[in-house]
Amino acid sequence: MRVARPAFYLSQNLISRTGVVLTTTTGITLVIAFASLLLGYQPNPYVGILLYLILPSIFVLGLILIPIGIYKDFRKQRHLGTLPTAYPRVDFSQSGIRRTVMFVAIMTAINVPIFAIASYRGTVYMESTQFCGQTCHQVMYPEYTAYQRSPHARVACVECHIGPGAPWFVRSKLSGTYQVFAVTFNLYPRPIPTPIHNLRPARETCEQCHWPERFSGDKLVIRTKFADDEKNSLTRSVLLVHIGGRNPDRKLVGIHGRHLGLVAYLAPDKKRQEIPWVSYRNEDGTVTEFASTEAPPKADLLAHGERRTMDCMDCHNRPTHTFDMPEGAVNREMAAGRFSSSLPFIHEVAIDLLKKDYRSRAVAETELPEALRQYYRENYPAVYNAQRAAIEEAAKALWYIYEGNVFPEMNIAWGIYPNNLGHNDFPGCFRCHDGNHKSKGGKEITQDCNACHALLAMDEADPKILHELAGGN
Repeated sequence: MRVARPAFYLSQNLISRTGVVLTTTTGITLVIAFASLLLGYQPNPYVGILLYLILPSIFVLGLILIPIGIYKDFRKQRHLGTLPTAYPRVDFSQSGIRRTVMFVAIMTAINVPIFAIASYRGTVYMESTQFCGQTCHQVMYPEYTAYQRSPHARVACVECHIGPGAPWFVRSKLSGTYQVFAVTFNLYPRPIPTPIHNLRPARETCEQCHWPERFSGDKLVIRTKFADDEKNSLTRSVLLVHIGGRNPDRKLVGIHGRHLGLVAYLAPDKKRQEIPWVSYRNEDGTVTEFASTEAPPKADLLAHGERRTMDCMDCHNRPTHTFDMPEGAVNREMAAGRFSSSLPFIHEVAIDLLKKDYRSRAVAETELPEALRQYYRENYPAVYNAQRAAIEEAAKALWYIYEGNVFPEMNIAWGIYPNNLGHNDFPGCFRCHDGNHKSKGGKEITQDCNACHALLAMDEADPKILHELAGGN
């Protein structure tokens, strides 16, 4: 017990005692908290920060303060010449000494598993969707809202934003340190930019589940639209999209097969919405370079720009955090029956109301539904009285669309985040397939619609192809 004598003697100082108090109190609190978790308690994001981040930090701080106090007391007494030549004997015959030593021994035995569990739970919590989406409420609320409505709503954020392995885990935590700093001191940009340049390559994340070379063949797509007339006339377009992949003959065909791994490009803007230069590796191994004739690539871009090989994220750039445009959102909700087609001009009115500027989401939540009611009260009183339930359902659908896409406090309005999948609302495919990208030999990147899809019907009220596919006449 000779080693324990100086530690016991020199620990009788304010710093070490403070460390003992901090470690003991937080340790007991964490034991109770972890026990409550076993009984089914699920903390909200802010309680989670306290349990998994703040309390473990205080716990570790207490452990650190104990030896710091001992060391400072040792240096002080050595400087003053009061350091004893022989430390007082620890007399275990005294009940107070026995209780103290017993308490320290027990707490030391408990502290090790507490620290291990706290470290593990803290890491797990920081990897949780709850932490990513709800802790920094205002900052990530738009992305979290879109995520909850997406096909990937049951895939954890870290599966895509970090992926497997330690290196990217460390990178994400280093990046997260600055993000915490930016949120704390209100330094984050509004809107939050799409993480293009620091996003892990799709081959290491998306392709853990999705295999682009898998032959998917063609996909039938039916797009429903409603007109801005009084009857909200319905039309449908039917497309056969050539997804492709690697077919049974091992040939690369279709959209996936003809793009992934074969295309490289240069983009002068950070959002990659302009692509003035493209290279394509042909099946025989030769490479053809295409340059835009409308906006030719600058010499500096050709010499020093990042030549990126196209992957999933170049087209599917918003696979989970998708923000709609008003027209598409209203068409979808009408097709689902949330806007009744029996309400005159509901398609046009809904889009017009969604496009108006509202000072805040709270204002929009009140004014949007009321403006819809007011329109029918003033213009179609008979419809208003007869179809009150349908109008209220439409009012709820209006707010649902707005709530998921517009966030004034984060400067997110319609069209802020381009979606490169397709070419209706944003350039998308036409960044390259615009008919203006040509090679020195006169070849051009095709703009032929049939290269990517076969158009079986276009804005038809009753497409014949759908009857044929259903086996009718």
